Amino acid sequence: MTVPTPAALVLASTSPRRLELLGRLGLVPDRLAAPDIDERPLRAEDPRAYVLRLAQAKADAVSRADGEVILAGDTTIAAGRRIRGKPDDADDARAMLRLLSGRRHHCLSAIAVIDRDGATRTRLSDTIVAFRPLEPAEIDAYLLTDEWVGKAGAYAIQGRAEAFVRFLHGSHSGVVGLPLTETRTLLRWAGIALA
Repeated sequence: MTVPTPAALVLASTSPRRLELLGRLGLVPDRLAAPDIDERPLRAEDPRAYVLRLAQAKADAVSRADGEVILAGDTTIAAGRRIRGKPDDADDARAMLRLLSGRRHHCLSAIAVIDRDGATRTRLSDTIVAFRPLEPAEIDAYLLTDEWVGKAGAYAIQGRAEAFVRFLHGSHSGVVGLPLTETRTLLRWAGIALA
């Protein structure tokens, strides 16, 4: 009887946050790959469809060798039907934080896994986050930290912005950028050994 070789894991991301979260599952990817895709929403695209499409596109954009499993993810913020991705600049970040101040929003974190045979599965984590009302000076002070740079919704929940959160229902790791429950499920499906 031939024992199959273990699958090699490729993380389609160069995000240190996703790499750290993957480590919480006891995994170190065999390689990292930076997918190059257009992240602009399609006209009238629903936030859930948007984040799932981007996760899938990132997985598809990475070359896969024999025996490799690709893991990709994307996270966005939805305020109603409005998609709030990464801010363009400090003014855009300020506008996003003002929008989220004192209200609930959805943090949508999608993952896509392509197994060693080329089959794909996706999962979506939807976390409700409620911010307390934020003072303008507080927003300005947060913008000086640069934590918001490259973060969906202009905040990093794993940093100083955690003090903005009044209520969270769902996956904390999903808000950071990789929902661990869904990731573990799909990686096991794809044949990645987990403790």
